Amino acid sequence: MIELSPDEARELLVAHHGLRGRELPRGAAGVRALLQKLRCIQLDPLDVIGTNADLVALARVDGIARGDVYRHLLPGHAFEHWAKERCLLPAAAFPHYRHAAPEAPWWRVSTRQERLPKGVVEAVLAEVREIGPATAAQLTHHGHVEALDWHGWRGTGRATSMALEVLWTRCEVVVAGRSGRGKVYDVPERARGPQALEVPAGDFWRWALLERVEAAGLLARAGGATWSMLDGVRSSPLPDRLVAEGLLEQVRVPGSPRTYLAPNGFRERKWARADSRMRILGPLDPLIWDRNLTRVVFGFDYVWEVYKPAKLRRWGWYVVPLLHKGQLVARMEASVDERALKVRRVWVETKRKLDRDAFVEALERHAVACGVERVRLPRGLS
Repeated sequence: MIELSPDEARELLVAHHGLRGRELPRGAAGVRALLQKLRCIQLDPLDVIGTNADLVALARVDGIARGDVYRHLLPGHAFEHWAKERCLLPAAAFPHYRHAAPEAPWWRVSTRQERLPKGVVEAVLAEVREIGPATAAQLTHHGHVEALDWHGWRGTGRATSMALEVLWTRCEVVVAGRSGRGKVYDVPERARGPQALEVPAGDFWRWALLERVEAAGLLARAGGATWSMLDGVRSSPLPDRLVAEGLLEQVRVPGSPRTYLAPNGFRERKWARADSRMRILGPLDPLIWDRNLTRVVFGFDYVWEVYKPAKLRRWGWYVVPLLHKGQLVARMEASVDERALKVRRVWVETKRKLDRDAFVEALERHAVACGVERVRLPRGLS
């Protein structure tokens, strides 16, 4: 068992997640290298100052703009599927998913199939194969079905769209891009080439757990949202087996009652030289996936309040953290309109100081990435 002080754990996590210094190429090459490094980029449709995927990339890669994550990755360099919730994953991971196509309960594939009329899934697949890439709206309308209501989230009631969700979950179609009319679907062999149909070696769950530990840096054995579809693996003998084989290490951090899984030898890795750049993090950035660990090693209590009723919010609707010199120093609520990046409020952490020059520089970079020329600061920071 390895013991890391909170400061050591914080420094390793910042470096592990590519936030210590500039280490990736600019532009498209940098986005593609980033996905390989992070293993997955969590997706969320909200686009306030960029989507979460935009923010993850902009914090680490220069020479890109809002929306470039999809433009540079789809269809040939990535695919969408469940990992830590819905994510972009490297194209090389697709054969693992396609070959296993595991039936995790919350993917609800069986429920969707039960609600679809007989033959619709097969008909939709045949049409995508014939005319794809195509959006759901471009495919034959097969009527309506009972929508899937899952924990307050209500899915589509269109049979064609539900069939696409089934096919996507089974890896028989992939998201090949996005348009103003929604996701664009295609069959994997056309979107990615014949390598998409390769049969991978080894056990899917073993591979997936090693990938998830790399993605998390420190993965709490106690469970949590970071495990997502792998929660059944968490309570299996597999984690202990990988530790015994020397592929994973176990870590404790004073202040946390949890034990963490870490990649073997992660403390000895070479990291980028530290810079003084301030970074705007996405609300689902992998650095802060584990809110409990974030509290222990950063002293930063972060709750994304976007789904909370307004009267229950402590901070605001879409509030994101600010990382500077390895510390989470503040949080910010901002938005983009046609003319400017408008900062509504900034909350500086107790015992932290906001470096105004670094903050303004970060905002100016972000404004350019969002296609606007001005930054509007709140009173007191202007």
